[in-house]
Amino acid sequence: VMLDPDRGLSLTIARVVQRLQGSSLHSQLERQARVSLHKPEIKLESLKEDIKDFLKTSGWEKKLQNAVYSELSVFPSSCHPAAPPEHIKEPLAYMRKAQGSWEKRILKSLNSMCTELNIPLAQKRPANEQKELLNKWNEMGTDEPDLSLFRPVYAPKDFLEVLMNLRNPNYENGEQPSFRNHLGLIQVPLKVKDIPELKEDFSELGLNIGQLGIDDSAQVPPEFFENEHVRVGKKVLAEQDSAAAQQYVRQGCPTALRADLWALILNISNQPEDILYYEQLKSNVIQHNLLVDSLIYKDVKLTASNDDYYFVFEDYLYQVLLCFSRDTSVLEHFTYSSATPPKSYIQGKLGMEEYAVFYPPNVNYNSFILSVAPLCFLYHEPSKLYQIFREMYVRFFFRLHSISSHPSGIVSLCLLFETLLQTHLPQLFYHLREIGAQPLRISFKWMVRAFSGYLATDQLLLLWDRILGYNSLEILAVLAAAVFAFRAVNLMEVTSLAAAEAVLADLSTLKVMPLLQIFLFATVT
Repeated sequence: VMLDPDRGLSLTIARVVQRLQGSSLHSQLERQARVSLHKPEIKLESLKEDIKDFLKTSGWEKKLQNAVYSELSVFPSSCHPAAPPEHIKEPLAYMRKAQGSWEKRILKSLNSMCTELNIPLAQKRPANEQKELLNKWNEMGTDEPDLSLFRPVYAPKDFLEVLMNLRNPNYENGEQPSFRNHLGLIQVPLKVKDIPELKEDFSELGLNIGQLGIDDSAQVPPEFFENEHVRVGKKVLAEQDSAAAQQYVRQGCPTALRADLWALILNISNQPEDILYYEQLKSNVIQHNLLVDSLIYKDVKLTASNDDYYFVFEDYLYQVLLCFSRDTSVLEHFTYSSATPPKSYIQGKLGMEEYAVFYPPNVNYNSFILSVAPLCFLYHEPSKLYQIFREMYVRFFFRLHSISSHPSGIVSLCLLFETLLQTHLPQLFYHLREIGAQPLRISFKWMVRAFSGYLATDQLLLLWDRILGYNSLEILAVLAAAVFAFRAVNLMEVTSLAAAEAVLADLSTLKVMPLLQIFLFATVT
């Protein structure tokens, strides 16, 4: 049933108002309005208008606009009021079912690890252990616990196998002719964009528009563009307007302004109550020991310690991820995610809700680590770093770990990648398919980790600028296809999956923006 636009708008307004009413911003606005009553310029006969003017001139109206914009960026557009809650999570029943099965499999793996190792999912730490952890909070990387018995809950290739087996039961007999021609690994009929649509969506990346990350644009001398872009960026920050910042970063962020611009887009201001909340999460980590703590330790040791760029941030990674595993505010995003959080109970308190522990459903901490690590280059204050990561997760990264039909979900990204290759590089696509090197088997890990750990850090941050700017992960699939296009000549000569992987093993020298521009705007469609 279609929802008429006016009804949809009023539902959206009602939802935003409801969500903001419980926020600290709401109480701050009320406090400011009360304070303004004592000002001489506030007249009783024009009270409402005078208070509105005061909130506008004192900058509070802008804060309210940013909060509304933030809500609209995160939550899905209004469904029909009669739609059941699971439709907001994911409209397609077979996707919901597949996500449910995947969650059961993860939970089973966690539970069997608990049984094998005789370790509870959650338990209170003894007092001496609490004290020890508190003392070494800023140097947890020096710890070397024996974690040889702990194993990763799943690897990206396990998740890919699940996505490859997805089928829409309505099309089981291949009765949809247009989709039968798709020869990739993903076999579900979702609508993905073609290059003309992508060109329109990513128009600011056009060949005749100045970009940070392009060194030799013929139209705009890079140094002239950069100086002007920095000037505009400072103005955007002075205005404190989230929507303007989001538009601005589509052409890239100057390094010196990036941290502040991202925080403005994500509406993160690191207020005293935010710092207090982070401290509460920290105390929760110190008081309770969760099974996932050991998985986090192991993954940080395996991932960051061996990475030339990220090893220096090892302590930050422990702090952020241990706090994240305790953060119940993250549960809010499950209203618009196809995932459902698994629940456990503190040992000996089974079934008692006040002792319930919710686990983030994506216990592939390896990918989480690679989502946090690049942010450590921008934010050095733990509570701010934590808030930025949490907001990036609930806006974007959770979609890379759950099964859904959302355009930024991992299923759609895989299908978009395969469709772009099959349509625009058919010879390469068929060649790799024939030799048993399906392109998605190589590119999946890049997309599921948003290219973190694969690109040089400066290039990764330029890519993430565009994720924030367009409020979409689709650019990951476009870049993955662009990498194959760039290495096409070498790939046409390989005769095995291993050889194809070798050609694409090192992406650290690639320049993201020229690749994207050439693929999108110089490809003949």
